[in-house]
Amino acid sequence: MQATDLALLIDAAREAGRIAGRYTGPTAERWEKAAGAGPVTEADLAVNEMLEARLPAARPGYGWLSEESEDSPERLERETLFIIDPIDGTRSFAEGSRTWAHSLAIAHRGEVTAAVVYLPQRDLLYAAAKGEGATLNDVPIRVSEVPALDRAEILAAKPNLESKHWRAGTPPNFARAYRPSLAYRLALVAQGRFDGMLTLRPSWEWDIAAGALIITEAGGTCTDRSGAPLRFNTARARLDGVVAGGRAVHDALGAALRPSGPGLPQTPPA
Repeated sequence: MQATDLALLIDAAREAGRIAGRYTGPTAERWEKAAGAGPVTEADLAVNEMLEARLPAARPGYGWLSEESEDSPERLERETLFIIDPIDGTRSFAEGSRTWAHSLAIAHRGEVTAAVVYLPQRDLLYAAAKGEGATLNDVPIRVSEVPALDRAEILAAKPNLESKHWRAGTPPNFARAYRPSLAYRLALVAQGRFDGMLTLRPSWEWDIAAGALIITEAGGTCTDRSGAPLRFNTARARLDGVVAGGRAVHDALGAALRPSGPGLPQTPPA
């Protein structure tokens, strides 16, 4: 089923790109969500409307979890579901940047089995099906094999470098870069363009699901900040941060991080 599910996601992602392309980011109508949850534009809603009509109709037995749909506990009763971010990097989209993505995934019993991260403005389509490898525009991709952090370039927002997160009180010596879309950061690591990524804040499943499978199918490792496997379709739909990269980089980052706990202040969204 993974192969046919992946074909379904690829077709839907390309249609999402066509819909989003009808809008000009800076002029698209925009609102701020309640409780500081960030912006949403008319493009996000138009893409979500198409996906919510198209995907469940093609797979009637699958549940639904999307950033732009009202959540329902009914999804927890489904073994398989769609996990969707109609536009990951909405701020980037609204500013007129090209660094935003459609993130589409299918998870079965908590594990992602098919995934697409599509950047229509950059003509980049990352895809993976469980056990079948990862591709960029149909060409196989692999994570980098950098053996040590002091030779690595890591995608991370600045708040992740604060001393409270690291056992030594300071982060290890690595080069830092940043991209606004979490899904794109994960895909770039899968491609080998960067050696690892981390986000230490609680992260929504829809930001992570697709990129997590693409990384692991590209030979990398992707866990939460404590090193535990990622599980999807949880009641809160949130993960305890994400650490990803080739095995050596992932393990070195995990060893350097201070364990999270109830008393640890959380990094603000980035």
